[in-house]
Amino acid sequence: MTDQLRQLLESCIENGTETDLQVLNILLQGIQKRIERNSDSYIGELLHMERKIDNDTCEIVIPINPAIHNNLNIVHGGITATVLDTAMGSLANYILPEGFGAVTNQLNIHYIAPGIGDQLRCCAEIIHHGTKTVVISGEAFRSDGKKIAHATGTFFIIPK
Repeated sequence: MTDQLRQLLESCIENGTETDLQVLNILLQGIQKRIERNSDSYIGELLHMERKIDNDTCEIVIPINPAIHNNLNIVHGGITATVLDTAMGSLANYILPEGFGAVTNQLNIHYIAPGIGDQLRCCAEIIHHGTKTVVISGEAFRSDGKKIAHATGTFFIIPK
């Protein structure tokens, strides 16, 4: 496996464009962070998520770079959905007692504006905390402060 990876990496370095090399660097830095932190989440590290969480809110910020662009050079809607789901799910899990976890049951997103700029910031807050579900709202903003998406998520509460 190591030799195959070395050959693949060398081929990418030799044949890749500057953008390809930039994306490769971003992805490898994410994997390196995951290894150093012994994180259980590849996606969080690959997207370089910075998270702030308390009992009422969760905020996740990621840098915008070519690795997360769609073919129009704006943030791919699936990336926006992933970061919103992560912010809302993180908050749902944070408020639950020991021995319970939350998993996404339903995710609704309304895209409002293109994701451009230097960073994407997603904020989540609790709407309802029941015994079987948690409902959370989320908003995504680009670096100029413009809202690019609004979401709601319902999360099942399950025993771990």
